[in-house]
Amino acid sequence: MEEVKFRTATTDDLETLFEFEQGIIVAERPFNSTLKEGHINYYDLKAIIEADDSEVIVGTIDNKVVCSASVSIKEAKPYLKYEKYAYLGFMFVKPAFRGRGLNKGIIAELKNWAKAKGLSEARLTVYTENEAAIKAYEKAGFEKLIVEMRLGLD
Repeated sequence: MEEVKFRTATTDDLETLFEFEQGIIVAERPFNSTLKEGHINYYDLKAIIEADDSEVIVGTIDNKVVCSASVSIKEAKPYLKYEKYAYLGFMFVKPAFRGRGLNKGIIAELKNWAKAKGLSEARLTVYTENEAAIKAYEKAGFEKLIVEMRLGLD
């Protein structure tokens, strides 16, 4: 396998990152009937890249971006043991590169960023039916904590 190199994303990566975002949305639509039809965006990628309290990491192979993820510092609820935590999101691996451990590698990069910021907790959200993603996150050391439930009132 070619060597993957991880680096901080720049605004020069935005075109590829916008494509990745749409890939995430396409993958998640079957799990969420509340998403609007047509083109939507989850993230303000330019703002995340430029902010001091967040980071977008990309993985490259042969200088081509093949995966991405983000980490942001969030305020914790006052009843928790920590004041702030790292929230991980925007995780995407191009289909041709899945199953090669890129997700685990990019999560390690996000953890290093969070630790350097003095954080001791990382969180993420995943759809309960997205078994492939759950397995990948569990391989990276995450454990299930809580299930958020919804009820449509229409």
